[in-house]
Amino acid sequence: MSNKCGYCKKILSTKQALELHKRTHTGEKTFSCIICQTSFSQKSVLKRHRRTVHEKEKPFSCAICQKSFTQNSNLTEHDRIHRGEKPFSCDVCLKAFSHKESLKLHKRTHTGEKPFSCNICLTSFSHKSYLTRHSTIHTGSKEFSCQICQQSFSLKHNLKMHEKIHSGEKTFSCDVCQVSFGLKGHLVRHRREVHSKEKAFSCNICQKSFTRSDSLKVHRRIHTGETPFSCDICQLSFVHKPHLVRHKRAIHSKERPFSCKVGKKSFSQKANLEIHQSIHTGEKPFSCIICQRSFLQKSDLNKHLRVHSGRKPFSCDVCQKTFSQKVHLVGHLRIHTGEKPFSCDICQASFRQKPRLIWHKREIHSKEKPFSCDVCQKSFAQKAHLNTHLRIHSGRKPFSCNVCHTSFSRKVNLVLHKRTHAGEKPFSCNICLKSFSRKSNLTTHKAIHTGSKSFSCQTCQQAFSLKQSLKRHEKIHTGQKHFLCSVCKTSFVNRYNLVSHIRAVHAKEKPFSCNICQKSFTRNYDLTLHKRIHTGEKAFSCDICNALFVHKVYLTRHIRIIHSKQKPFSCVICKKSFSLKGNLKRHKRTHTREKPFSCDICLKLFSFKTNLAAHVKKTHIKDNISSVKESLQAHTIIE
Repeated sequence: MSNKCGYCKKILSTKQALELHKRTHTGEKTFSCIICQTSFSQKSVLKRHRRTVHEKEKPFSCAICQKSFTQNSNLTEHDRIHRGEKPFSCDVCLKAFSHKESLKLHKRTHTGEKPFSCNICLTSFSHKSYLTRHSTIHTGSKEFSCQICQQSFSLKHNLKMHEKIHSGEKTFSCDVCQVSFGLKGHLVRHRREVHSKEKAFSCNICQKSFTRSDSLKVHRRIHTGETPFSCDICQLSFVHKPHLVRHKRAIHSKERPFSCKVGKKSFSQKANLEIHQSIHTGEKPFSCIICQRSFLQKSDLNKHLRVHSGRKPFSCDVCQKTFSQKVHLVGHLRIHTGEKPFSCDICQASFRQKPRLIWHKREIHSKEKPFSCDVCQKSFAQKAHLNTHLRIHSGRKPFSCNVCHTSFSRKVNLVLHKRTHAGEKPFSCNICLKSFSRKSNLTTHKAIHTGSKSFSCQTCQQAFSLKQSLKRHEKIHTGQKHFLCSVCKTSFVNRYNLVSHIRAVHAKEKPFSCNICQKSFTRNYDLTLHKRIHTGEKAFSCDICNALFVHKVYLTRHIRIIHSKQKPFSCVICKKSFSLKGNLKRHKRTHTREKPFSCDICLKLFSFKTNLAAHVKKTHIKDNISSVKESLQAHTIIE
């Protein structure tokens, strides 16, 4: 008699196997668990249930890694991982598998078979596990909770994967580079991406290839516009489920399950924790082969390489401006739309980009400056500002002008410099229509029209139209001089004065020439002032007596001496005040007894230049007149 099933015509090897098989059609479950009353169609399945659920017994252990199993068949399958044995091969693509069940599931990718359907939305799946996972979207059930951090999961499998975050268990090791992974899927992905470079999954629309099937699936949504994962709080939709999870943590729950063991700082994403931990380790595994600069992430290296290649693959549809990074394009598009989605919860100020909001909170509200220079201990609110600052100490100037080959430490300075060659002045005053190459120069200029001076010095109450001008002024009172000349060790309040000093004293460089009389200058600013001799322009006017001045400094000096009688420069010894810094400097010599002026004829020393001149005239007037003039000229240069 044939052992053929009367329901599905399947032929079984024994009569006993046929009887067990028929129960899949009849639904008969004759074996019940005496503890939880769950019923089963086969006695062997009941035994397995008791071991795994109630007794937690795992009598079968791996001799290599000591992992335990409830069934001998599971141990046999596990052993193939160590031996690398894959006895089950696909007859279509010849792909090999260690488990027969894995081959069976794989074949459905060729046949397109999806036998498991959702009874609510009728979506079909090739794996039963996929249907189970999908069903939780409708039920919202999360029955499995982590005992350490209380995070809940809809699937037991997901809980087990999560628990490896806490245990640090990594049982799957790459046989090429010995890197270990917590999940087998991660090991398979690693082999494809790093070693074999295999990209077996291709998009049938744009032919882009991927190492993983799920990456291709997510990519296809770019073409279809599908965003299947929706936030149940704000209804925002996402292409990818991890993006939805990330959104909920960052925006709604504020949950931060990933904690740094060193600094105790917490993060909503594991990737952010890994990046943060490299601050402690100093590890930067990805290096640029052109300039040797190192990066924490491969994505950052790829972005950096566009600096060398000049590639800008992201283009604005409105103004055709191109960008090397997509995030810059997204931020730029908000200029056209006027969108400012990031708002400060303290003052309600809105920003186009999230980093601008973070910067705003540090600069304006918290005054937090977490990034410190190891050389001079100066602190910064942004890491980018620290990196720029460090170039002052290293002398590194990576941005070079292709016209005159002048180098700069900051890219923005190169952009501004190039405008001197192009003659470009994109910023115009809407009152007098005067144009400027820099936005900051326009802002400074507008103060002439408005007269606004909203920034005041807390020490001497002097008011300024720009915050930058106030900061520069405050260094007069603090005596702070961070900029040191590497040649003569003279210190300066700002970098501009240091550069001017190096050009004038050491390099003797005068790159700025007058096109009328060909006189040369070390600073562009000095050339601008000089040109007013030819034009007769006196751009700075006293609003009290209408006196005109070529230079703003002359106007400031005039107001102090004639009108306000203000004396902001005080002697720390006798408290006497002066309207000009030069007068304070000369006064200090009365206390220090310093005598910087020397007679070249008799070597007598003097505190003041006027005293030296009087001495020469009275004592050495009969001497060689020309030598006396040369001596006085030399001292004029020194002073």
